[in-house]
Parts: sequence; C-alpha cells; structure tokens
Amino acid sequence: MVMAMASSVSFSAHHEESDPIVIGDVEMTEVAHSDGFNEIKKMVGKWEGKLTQYTGAVIDVSSEFNLVSGGNLITERLIEDGVEMLTTYSDDKDGNLVVKHYCALGTQPVFKVAKVKNDMVAVSLDASHGGYHPEHHSYVNSMTWTVNGESGKSATVDSTLYIDGELVEQQSVINRIY
Repeated sequence: MVMAMASSVSFSAHHEESDPIVIGDVEMTEVAHSDGFNEIKKMVGKWEGKLTQYTGAVIDVSSEFNLVSGGNLITERLIEDGVEMLTTYSDDKDGNLVVKHYCALGTQPVFKVAKVKNDMVAVSLDASHGGYHPEHHSYVNSMTWTVNGESGKSATVDSTLYIDGELVEQQSVINRIY
C-alpha cells in the first residue's frame, strides 16, 4: 500500500519548513498543503509493530514514510509479513488529500478524506477512481491513522477491507523507530 516516486528531491524528517527548495538555479514555488496532508506528514519516518488480521493472526508490519518531490508527496513503503506494498499521499489540484494504495490484493484503490483532526486522518474509498465492487474485487475500503499520545512515538492504523465479498477489519499498532 505504498507508491514509488521516480526521481525527485528527498527530504529527511528533519527538513526545515522555511528552507527554500532549490533545484539547480531554480527555486521551487512554495505550496500550501491540506490539513490531511499535514497530519499524514507527522508519520514521516520508520515505524514497526504488529498487525492483527481479521482472522486473529498477528504478523509483523513496518512502514517507512518519506517526504519527496520538494515536500509535495509522501510515499509509504509498507511491509506486511514480508510482502511489500506502496501508498502515496498528495493533494489534488483543489487542495484535497488523495491517497492511492498499491495493494498485494492486486487492486489500487484511491481514497478521499473522511475525517481529519489533530493526530488523526481517516480516508474512505473514492468510488469515482476505480469502480471496485465487493462482489467482484478484494480491496482496502478505508484506513485511519491515529498518532497516540503527545510524544508521537506510537500510532494505530485501523483499516477495513473487502475480502471475497466480506467486509473485515484489521488493526496495526506501530512504534516510531526514527
């Protein structure tokens, strides 16, 4: 559930917001981001933990969130039980957070914001971007990231998926490595 970016300027989690981005002799235009994008940006870094699947199985999970493209895209490299996926987070031309997940289920659902508040972002399937239907496809239906506590060192990721027509829930509890 993570998306890759071709070539771009990479940022570290310690990048100063006020530093201008310069490529060669060209200073990049500063872009305002949505509340959803800014909340997901709090996840930049490496996370590891456990995912409890709807079956009850508990597996290893890790995510690495990177800020790229001059600070205009977040990529997440997600690994569940050794299987790598990709998710991207960006703002569309209207300034709304768009999330695209490249899933091991073989689908690529696109999500729109359902709710944003301090330390929490919830997204739900944007049916206008894929036409997935539970009777015909298995796919992630919704995701919610909640940063736990003021330290920001742990987070909970809740998701719903349609698997063979059945809506199921799963939850990851992850801890910040860096």
